[in-house]
Amino acid sequence: MIKKWYRVQKLKAIFVLALSVVFTNAVVSYNNTVKLIHNQQWVISSYEVITQVESIQSLLKDTETAQRNYLITADADDLKTYVAAYQQTNHNIQILRKLTADNHQKQQWISLLEPKITSRLNILQQEIYLRQNQGFEAVRQRILSDKDNQSSKEIQQLIYDSLEVEQKLLQQGMQQSQASSQKAIVTFFIAAIVDLVLVALLYDLLWRYIRQLQQTELALRQSENRLRAVIDAEPECIKLIARDGTLLEINAEGLAMMEVESPDVLIGKPIDAVIVPEYRAAFADLHKSICQGNKGTLEFEIVGFKGTRRYMETYAVPLRNESDGTFIHLALMRDITQQKQAEQKIREQGLLLDVSTEGILVRNIHNQILFWNQGAERLYGWKAEEVVGKNVLQLLYKDISLQLEDAYLKVMNTGEWRGELHQLTKEGKVIIVESRWILIRDDHGQTKSILSVNTEITQQKQLEAQLLRSQRLESIGTLAGGIVHDLNNILSPILMSVQLLQKKLPDSQSQQILQTLENNVKRGANLLKQVLSFARGIEGKRTIVQIQPLMAEIEQIIAQTFPKSIICQADIPKNLWYVRGDITQIHQVLINLVVNARDAMPNGGRLRIAAENLVIGEHSAQINIDAKVGSYVAIVVTDTGMGMSLEVQQRIFEPFFTTKEIGKGTGLGLSTALGIIKNHGGFVNVYSQIGRGTQFTVYLPASTFRDTSLLSPELESVIKDG
Repeated sequence: MIKKWYRVQKLKAIFVLALSVVFTNAVVSYNNTVKLIHNQQWVISSYEVITQVESIQSLLKDTETAQRNYLITADADDLKTYVAAYQQTNHNIQILRKLTADNHQKQQWISLLEPKITSRLNILQQEIYLRQNQGFEAVRQRILSDKDNQSSKEIQQLIYDSLEVEQKLLQQGMQQSQASSQKAIVTFFIAAIVDLVLVALLYDLLWRYIRQLQQTELALRQSENRLRAVIDAEPECIKLIARDGTLLEINAEGLAMMEVESPDVLIGKPIDAVIVPEYRAAFADLHKSICQGNKGTLEFEIVGFKGTRRYMETYAVPLRNESDGTFIHLALMRDITQQKQAEQKIREQGLLLDVSTEGILVRNIHNQILFWNQGAERLYGWKAEEVVGKNVLQLLYKDISLQLEDAYLKVMNTGEWRGELHQLTKEGKVIIVESRWILIRDDHGQTKSILSVNTEITQQKQLEAQLLRSQRLESIGTLAGGIVHDLNNILSPILMSVQLLQKKLPDSQSQQILQTLENNVKRGANLLKQVLSFARGIEGKRTIVQIQPLMAEIEQIIAQTFPKSIICQADIPKNLWYVRGDITQIHQVLINLVVNARDAMPNGGRLRIAAENLVIGEHSAQINIDAKVGSYVAIVVTDTGMGMSLEVQQRIFEPFFTTKEIGKGTGLGLSTALGIIKNHGGFVNVYSQIGRGTQFTVYLPASTFRDTSLLSPELESVIKDG
């Protein structure tokens, strides 16, 4: 086969070489012809230029001769001869200029010659005019003076120089034309010889190929017999199906699958006779596609002549019919009955795994995912087809922690591991799962894979953290309340003493010192008041509050007082529910949140305040320990500032905790805000990412009011005006 291919390739190479040589000869002949034509045109052009120059020289002589005769005889015929020669001279000069239009040097020469000829003709014209008006004697004196003969000599010299140059060019062109002709003749004979050699070589190769082809036909018949034996020995069914769907050939294994002993039972019969009826349409479509030159696969059921049902998988390819170029159907079929039964069993087991609410996955020892149940799809967000084959460590973890390394070592050593893990979902959300790893071994005891069963406990952990934080804040509040009480007892006598001293020491210096002392004592008292508001809450006057005007006022404060580099976006719907509370305290909470957002964006950014009506259901109420089922107005303050780490988020509501520089914050703003929100029966959620910003969401219980006496003055005026 390789030798045959080599011979064919060699024949093709010789043929291509012959074509290349013929093409090269054609190109060379064409170039030689072009050069020959070019040289001939060169000779013709030089000859025409010489002819025109000599004609101009002759016409100048004729013009001067006719003019002299006219000057002597005053004969009108001589004058006509002069005029005709004069006009022809100008005409020939224009012809000469056209002939040399593409030669800059010759054009310069003509531009030098033409004015001199024109000047000479003007002199002759003046002499004629002098003869006609002053007589022969005046003309004779002018001619004898010989002052105009110099121009005639210059013209003759220019014409002589030009003729000498053109003669040289003509000689050179004739030599090159002769050389081109000789080169073309030599090239033609060489090309003819090369063509003859190639034809002879090609003939020899064709003769050898034909002789070898005869030998190949004999070997092919022998090979067909061997191939038939090999096909019959193939453990899978091989069929050759005609375009009309009838069977042409089948091997021994195919006969066994069809449960017949002789191929004569099947040859020439429709192949779909043994196919289960519900699969016949699909097989017909496959057969049609194969006969159009496409490949394809199909799974279907057949029923043998003895009634045995089998699942078959066919891999079909088109086989070209060399006689007419059409395709017939070559099929390799194998019995996949046992495989189908195993797959059915696996599907049943998979359904049992998919019923589980846990995320179950299997990975090999290279951490590539092999199995991913529907519980894992719901837990992480990826479909099984998206993750199978991917590295589980790269998919579910930000980085490889020591905990993961310890878990892997333990499961490899002991066969099992249990623990809690932080993992990532498809949306990039971090979840906490309670994970159990089990090592799976093959029949030889070799490590094969690791089965992981993961149960999400994120909400449980969040509730635990909220409970711990609430208990910690409650403890801090209780402690702070006691400390405030004691400090108030300390500050009260100091303040009273200062006020008494102010009355007894009237001088300005003492008054100044005492005033400073009084201001600091009052400032300390105010600070204690904020701590007390965190510890016990502040009971202000409760009225029905409309959130829209309050948020509009906050938006106006931002626009007027915040840096212009901070862009404020307000989204305040008109149909917000009412809230029962202290409008001043709610205002204080919002001011605190937007000021913190401003401070988080020293280089500017985007600040968004928004609100919406929200109903908290039982599921949402279970996520947050402070939430209750009911209607709320959710107020959202979002910034694009520096964000907060998880550690900072866990401490932001603690009294005196601040991330600001010394002197720029007391650390009581958020703790006071939290006390106000809880005192109103609400709660707050915080979401922050470092480098991306922070979002505070304040949830205040909505109120359905009936008694207008509870309306705030601002809302009451709005209702009366409206």
